[in-house]
Amino acid sequence: MSAAPPVSIAALRGVRLTSGALVDIALDGDEVLAVVPAGSPLPDTDGEVLDLDGYLVTTAGAEPHAHLDKSQSWDAIQPAFGDLERAIESWHAFAATLDEDDTLRRARSTALRMLASGITSVRTHVDLLRGDDALVGVRALVRLREELDGLMDIELVALGGPNIPDAVFEAALDAGVDLVGGAPHLADDPIADLERLIALARRRDVGLDLHTDESLAGADTLAAYARLVAGWNRPCTAGHCVRLSMMPATDLAALADEVRAADIGVIALPITNLYLQGWEADHAVPRGIAPIGRLKAAGVRVAAGADNVRDPFNPVGRCDHLETASLLVAAGHLAPADALDAVTVGARDVMNLPFAGPVAGARADLVAVRAASLGDAVAFADADRVVLHRGRLVSRTTVTTLTAVPTPTAAPATAS
Repeated sequence: MSAAPPVSIAALRGVRLTSGALVDIALDGDEVLAVVPAGSPLPDTDGEVLDLDGYLVTTAGAEPHAHLDKSQSWDAIQPAFGDLERAIESWHAFAATLDEDDTLRRARSTALRMLASGITSVRTHVDLLRGDDALVGVRALVRLREELDGLMDIELVALGGPNIPDAVFEAALDAGVDLVGGAPHLADDPIADLERLIALARRRDVGLDLHTDESLAGADTLAAYARLVAGWNRPCTAGHCVRLSMMPATDLAALADEVRAADIGVIALPITNLYLQGWEADHAVPRGIAPIGRLKAAGVRVAAGADNVRDPFNPVGRCDHLETASLLVAAGHLAPADALDAVTVGARDVMNLPFAGPVAGARADLVAVRAASLGDAVAFADADRVVLHRGRLVSRTTVTTLTAVPTPTAAPATAS
């Protein structure tokens, strides 16, 4: 296929599923029409046919917790390495001079890197700023969402601290932001700020996505969050939740029951929390990753994301859901299949998106990675990828590598 994206796709041929089966997949518009053994007849639909021999196909990546307004600001800020408090201080100093067009440029660059890796849906927080113009970042990300309409689904969360008045949240929602967010555990009175944010979301009848318990100790806001939204019919999620990693098993089990009953989705953010947590320890440094394996076993809806990308909260990041999956295996002790689920199907579930994947009747948001197996995809994260959003090819990356051929050596002779 030579046409440049976006292109409507009728079929994928010769792809491998995570089960190992080789299949052909027929698409009809934005839906997967049929998945059959490779070489079988396919129904006729409109669009191009892609031959993907050597590729593994999965549900497209979904990023449930990003900060596109902050992304790629590290070089401009030159912050000191350090913990959450230092990161917040350096960001606030920079945000006082935030430029809308520059914010859009950085956010666009990060979003397109995500798209090329296979992420077709992003939920991003956007800061409500101090000062006279609180909506600089909001305007930039609303523009980004409009630019990428049809290529990527973007959902916006208003992120404001206790010093941000309700009227600013209201203005952000009026400007096109979708959800109410915040970080009540950082407030002087965490429960009061939590109650305010929930009341605001209820008043506007929108969902909540809160930064929750983002430290290894400190305020317990997740339990209060669960009790306050129990029985409410709007989507609720909790990001970070690193304090849970320090809880004894019996305490965690009791909290998991409350979170499950309230139907709060929990989002682990391994790369940023591995960077931010534990700076105060001079030995036996604790790691700060929400224990989503144990939460999932308890029936809680779970997902994982990358959070920050090259900003004061995380100086690295590849905009790749497979990087997050790999970290969940290495640092979160998840099996590769569970790690991949957390950044694809699980992430879409927590984001309340339609079910997608190589399954008949599912949304045709797919990514094909050059890999022989699920384990190879997570481990090697090959850059050769084909990305479909709603049945259209929106990105294709093909890498050429030229490496010297090693000289074969003869096996040593064995004694007879």
